[in-house]
This record gives sequence, structure tokens and C-alpha cells, in this order.
Amino acid sequence: MKIDRDAPIGVFDSGVGGLTVAREIMRNLPSEKIVYFGDTARVPYGSKSKDTVIRYSRQIIHFLEEQQVKAIVIACNTASAFALDAVKDELNIPVLGVIEAGAKVAAKETRNKRVGVIGTLGTVGSGIHEAYLKQLDPEITVIGKACPLFVPLVENGHFDTKVAELVTAEYLEEVKKQNVDTLIMGCTHYPLLKKTIGAFMGESVTLIDAGAEVAKELKRHFDKNELHSQVHDKKQYQYFVSDDVCSFSELGGIFLNKKIDGQVEKIDIEKY
Repeated sequence: MKIDRDAPIGVFDSGVGGLTVAREIMRNLPSEKIVYFGDTARVPYGSKSKDTVIRYSRQIIHFLEEQQVKAIVIACNTASAFALDAVKDELNIPVLGVIEAGAKVAAKETRNKRVGVIGTLGTVGSGIHEAYLKQLDPEITVIGKACPLFVPLVENGHFDTKVAELVTAEYLEEVKKQNVDTLIMGCTHYPLLKKTIGAFMGESVTLIDAGAEVAKELKRHFDKNELHSQVHDKKQYQYFVSDDVCSFSELGGIFLNKKIDGQVEKIDIEKY
């Protein structure tokens, strides 16, 4: 099957957090069109079962296929952990998840082979980062820590506040004691806490932003397969949600680090 190089990239997440991944794709591939879907009616995915996350992911992928996308990025860490392997062989276009991209860089960056992973209960509990890292280097020790309060902190604007510092210290004290030298930020919200997390962990710890790494991986794939768009479209970015449009638009600007410059449309994702 020949892929239309001028088709958009599909990006999806359980909510607004995946916009940090979309932002990195915009930065690395500025000429590309993006169709973003945030499943704001069914967020969060981190506390849902594997079967439920796979079902949700398939519905979203069917919607993105209708938009005739040329590649799909699963920006949600939980969906990457639970659904990527289940769906990638069902499609004729490339499907990338954030977990494998982050794990590759962490395995390369670690010097003492002690890697920390922070994320939702679902992501950390899945053990998927550890599985990938062990495949790359069996000698790596993985220290996982679920940090469920980080998401509401970010969504309420607590990036580098005293509250953020206290919660970060509470969660990461035991990870720091484990002498990790590399830390995977395994949730799309966490890059907004990078400054606070970095200050607590110290300069000797390398922070891995999986969203930035998957954007670089997508660029390498497009380079290799000559999939870069040749057409600049004024309607470059489209946003779709399964719930309230206004709250997504307001919050989305924080994650994109700029005002959402396209129309946000609500759709009935259950139809798919």
C-alpha cells in the first residue's frame, strides 16, 4: 500500500496531556499536518483495565483512519503500554508509541544501569518499560514509581510551585535513594514538571522526555521512507475531543505552550 506523504499525522491521548507530544512533533516536523484526538470523556486511562484501554484505542484508531492519516502516534503512555502490540499489526501505516522510544534512549544514556520510571498506576504496573529495557540490556535494573497526583497538579497549574516541590519529594525520595542515573518521565503531563523533578533529582540524573523521543523517531522514519509532506496547509492542525471543547481549548494552550490555533470539535467516539 502506497502512503500519501501529504496526509496528516494522527496523534491521540486520553486527554490533553498528549499535546506535549504533539508539540514536539510540531517542533521536529514543522511542515506536517496533525489530527489530534483527546478522549476527554473517558480520561484517565491509567486506572482502567487493559481490555478497556485496547477497546478505546481501537475506536480512536478507526476514527483517525477515517481522517486518512499516514501515521499514528499513541501519545498516551498507558495506551502505548496496553494497546500498541494489540493494534499495530492491524494497520497498514506506521504506529508508534511513546514507551519504546523513551526506553531506547534511557538504555543508551544510563551509565550505572539503574533506570527510574515514573508514570500512572497503569503504566508503571504494566511493567512494559522494564520489559523493553531488559530486552535492550538485561543488566539494567528498573525502579518504577506511580505518581498519580502529578496529573492534577499540572492541570491546576502547579508546575514549579511549593506544592509541586512537596509532592515531588514525597514521590521521588525512594527513587532517588535507589541511585538511579536516568529517569523516564512516563506520562505526557510530566514534561511540564521537568524543572521541579530535575531540581529534586539533581544534575547527575538524566531526565527522558518520551514525547520528544517519539517525535525524533517519527522524523527518522519519514526521512528513511520519504514521507515528509510537500504541501503547506493553512489548516495545519485539527483537534477533536470526546467531551467539553472549552476546557480542552483553555487547558490545551498550557500543554502546547501556545494558543490552540485550530478549531476544536467534539465527536461521538463510541460510534467507532
